[in-house]
Amino acid sequence: ADESSGYESESAGGERAAAAAGGTRGRQRRARTAFTSEQVCRLEKTFQRQKYLGASERRKLAAALQLSEMQIKTWFQNRRMKLKRQI
Repeated sequence: ADESSGYESESAGGERAAAAAGGTRGRQRRARTAFTSEQVCRLEKTFQRQKYLGASERRKLAAALQLSEMQIKTWFQNRRMKLKRQI
């Protein structure tokens, strides 16, 4: 009965923290994904081969790593930005 949907601002304390940080009350932010070392390794190997994934490649990788397509898409966006900063 006391299950969480995975949103960090689900509790009353989280709502207050979001409101204090200038967040809107009706909009909740998703908790940060903690990738396993195996997932990161596979993502990095894939990134070394190709910097951009098509929809079908993203779908296959998401299924293989048990992540959502949005998590894969976001990881690749963040990784490209990291590469850009390093260069």
